[in-house]
Amino acid sequence: MMNNLFSIFDPSTSQSYSLNWLSSLYILLFIPNLYWFIPSRYSFMFLVLLNYLIGEFKMLLNIKKNLMNLLFLMSIFIFIMLNNFMGMFSYIFTSSSHLTFSLSLSLTLWLSFMLYGWIVNTNHMFMHLVPEGTPSALMVFMVLIETISNLIRSGTLAVRLSANMIAGHLLMTLISSTGSSLSILMLFFMLFSQTLLILLELSVSVIQAYVFTVLSTLYSAETS
Repeated sequence: MMNNLFSIFDPSTSQSYSLNWLSSLYILLFIPNLYWFIPSRYSFMFLVLLNYLIGEFKMLLNIKKNLMNLLFLMSIFIFIMLNNFMGMFSYIFTSSSHLTFSLSLSLTLWLSFMLYGWIVNTNHMFMHLVPEGTPSALMVFMVLIETISNLIRSGTLAVRLSANMIAGHLLMTLISSTGSSLSILMLFFMLFSQTLLILLELSVSVIQAYVFTVLSTLYSAETS
């Protein structure tokens, strides 16, 4: 029996072990060797997406200095997007809907960027605390505000991803729970609304992966 609505996102399958986190490995099914050896529509769509991402990230990063960052961030985008897609299948645990997944990823990125920035580009990081043109009377407050905004970046990245992935699934669960008590006409309306929600969730899966990666790219660009 479901104790609360959020128990559908519970990753525990038993008291001693958890197999639901293995869903993160299911993304390997999307990239078999056949797609890389023989040109196909899947590989063509994948290359179009990657070329678009490269064009977007070129405007945010200095490619000569941050080429490895570009490849790393694109890998993160693909990893998050495919994990979000896996949550659209029935009876598959959505790992990206848990803060354990998103906070671990965002906190690691944030710590890496901050350590690199403060160790290698210390003066540059201090300059970011006081934006250009700030009045002298507001400098102390701007330093405090910028410091707080830097400290909460990892949390906002994680909560944004997890909350958006939970919201759609939770809404579909709420709507479908009333199906047994609806009339035939309302049942068709419910199925139509569920179909629209599934399409919306598919777009959210891509958008949230893109937002997470773009914000990570901006944070990386600030430290170089």
